[in-house]
Amino acid sequence: MDSNNVSIDPIVKSKKFWLAKALIFIAATLSMLFSIFLYYTGNTQNAIYVGIWVPSILSAGSLLMVGYHE
Repeated sequence: MDSNNVSIDPIVKSKKFWLAKALIFIAATLSMLFSIFLYYTGNTQNAIYVGIWVPSILSAGSLLMVGYHE
């Protein structure tokens, strides 16, 4: 019975890893789209501020993923 748990564990970890990567990518994409929306509605200062979030989100995601070993 333990062998079944061991064989499933890497699959679960892999799914969690890809879910975390997807959430980070979605957050960065939403930030970019919101920045574009702000720019085209005339809020250029806010658009620049929100646009800076994209590399920050991706950098934070990279730092969080560094410790993960498959």
